[in-house]
Amino acid sequence: MKADRQAVSLLLRTARGQIEAALKMIEEDRYCVEISNQLLATEALIRKANMDVLSAHMKSCVKNAATEEEKDLKIEEMVQVLTRLAK
Repeated sequence: MKADRQAVSLLLRTARGQIEAALKMIEEDRYCVEISNQLLATEALIRKANMDVLSAHMKSCVKNAATEEEKDLKIEEMVQVLTRLAK
């Protein structure tokens, strides 16, 4: 993985902490909007981590593909991932 591992790991560890907090909020029967806000914050962190990984992939793996065929395959992979992100 070419992305900044430390930064991505920090984002994901923070997201894990937010998920644990959301689970605790559910157990405590907290207000639904508070739980939803916690979940939205978690989603934002995961999206940011994913974008960091994909950005690094495009800047290294896609850019440095040796042949045109490899580049086409890498681009197709990115199209598939971006299609899934758009859903």
